[in-house]
Amino acid sequence: MQLHPTRITFHVGLSGVMMIGVGVVFKLPPVLAFGGAVLFAVLIGRALALTSVTKIRGSGFEMVWAMPRRVSRLAREGEVTLTCELRNRGVDDARGVSLRAVSSSMLDVTVKPPEVDLPAGARVEIDLVVRAKRVGRWGVHGVALEVRGTPVGGEGLYEVPLMFANPHGIEVFPRSLLTYIQSPRGGRSRRGAEAGQPVALAGDSDEIKELREHVPGDAFKRIAWKASAKRGQLVVREMERDERDTVWLILDASVDLWAGDSGRSPLDFAVDEVGSLAARHLLRGDQVGLVVLASRLRTWLAPSNGSGHALRIAAALASAASMVDSDRTSLDEAELAQRVVEHARPLDPSGLADVSRSDLDRLAARADVLRQKAPFSPRQPFAKTLREQRLRHYLASFGVEVPPRAEGERERAELLTARVLERLLTEKKRPSVIHMWAPVPTKMDAVRSSLKRLRKRRAEIRWTLPMYEESVGLSRAPGATLEAPAKPSDVKDTDEIAQIVMDAVRLRARASEERAVVMLRKLGVRIHVIDHRRVLASSFYESGSIRRRGVA
Repeated sequence: MQLHPTRITFHVGLSGVMMIGVGVVFKLPPVLAFGGAVLFAVLIGRALALTSVTKIRGSGFEMVWAMPRRVSRLAREGEVTLTCELRNRGVDDARGVSLRAVSSSMLDVTVKPPEVDLPAGARVEIDLVVRAKRVGRWGVHGVALEVRGTPVGGEGLYEVPLMFANPHGIEVFPRSLLTYIQSPRGGRSRRGAEAGQPVALAGDSDEIKELREHVPGDAFKRIAWKASAKRGQLVVREMERDERDTVWLILDASVDLWAGDSGRSPLDFAVDEVGSLAARHLLRGDQVGLVVLASRLRTWLAPSNGSGHALRIAAALASAASMVDSDRTSLDEAELAQRVVEHARPLDPSGLADVSRSDLDRLAARADVLRQKAPFSPRQPFAKTLREQRLRHYLASFGVEVPPRAEGERERAELLTARVLERLLTEKKRPSVIHMWAPVPTKMDAVRSSLKRLRKRRAEIRWTLPMYEESVGLSRAPGATLEAPAKPSDVKDTDEIAQIVMDAVRLRARASEERAVVMLRKLGVRIHVIDHRRVLASSFYESGSIRRRGVA
């Protein structure tokens, strides 16, 4: 057991040493004796603290969750309060200070109160306010604190760091999709009435929805000639549809798109958009399918509807943020084993004392046993060997995050995008609307033929480009110059260089968007760019509607 002196103890000990030094230099026996007595009292306090904390731990000092469920669901940027109890089953009083949660970095956790008094035989409730920054499955692994034994009252001189390993899962979904899943619907099936008839093609109606620009493939009968004459360009009438569509949502979840601050990366906003659009179509009774891809196909959900299908879509979006697969992280088997050992040691009754660090087979077997305490039951991760897969499965089950790989997946993701579009041509349920969230392929020849054939089948294709600006910070106003701050010259130069780099990234992103508009509009594809100012507005999360800024 490690014992650490408090700041008061350090000051008292330093005062005793200084008094001993003064007594020796000036030959003052009383001062020398008093300084020695102070140091002796500090040593006595250490022995008392060690004895009291040992008795508290031995008699049953524990932490338990006050919630019946082991997993809590919340929306991204939402908050949930977890309540736990610290129980002192011993006969000695104690005090807990510096309470903090051991959790994933994708969660912001605040512990209230930060200090507690634990009388003998008492229990104290503690609240953990959790705010989710990114969609996914993350873990609150326990609570850590410093315990001070107070056998005679007053402030303890020494503290012992303790960590209570009691995992709790946090499953983070897009807000609109979570609202749809949790909303009450009629009957045992919890489904609402479906409007209209199922159809694979875009339908007509008497109610106009909007006027939009003409794209290749639009019927001439939909052209609004008077409005086109006023604007000087062809526009068509988009009508309200009474038919149920077959909608496909295709999301590129490559590692490259997770770059940026947690919760502000391009893929964070794309996942929110996918969830919002899925909820809107499911409410209409449309058949919604989902494809999540990266360097390989991660999810393929056939079109369906209902709350059960919405839950499957939400689970697939939550797993899109996982980096535990071997092709999405740079950690090798030895580094994975080290993370498993650090997490499993507090959970194992023997503290993994009988498992050697070099014996990875035995560690994997012990990880399978401890996985019964995990809050999640994820799919089997992708790995090169069975032993490595078991280690990765352990980390995914407890919501232990893994850093992403430094190399991107752009080239393989583009090839897979082309294969996905070709596969959609062979589906029995002909798609009527296809929404894509992905960067435009650098080689358009791979997708050009598939897009043309889909347009010939009257499928409407909408391509949403990633939003890079928010991940690199807000841009400066046009023509604005940097003001020289009152800082050292090296700090000023660093800020200017950082601003120049961010401006260059923004200009490159805008240039690629302009090229994408030219290439895809010729194929009859509607291009959209997510407006980050509207996405960040609270009304977006409350209404769940899609607001986009069209790129002309």
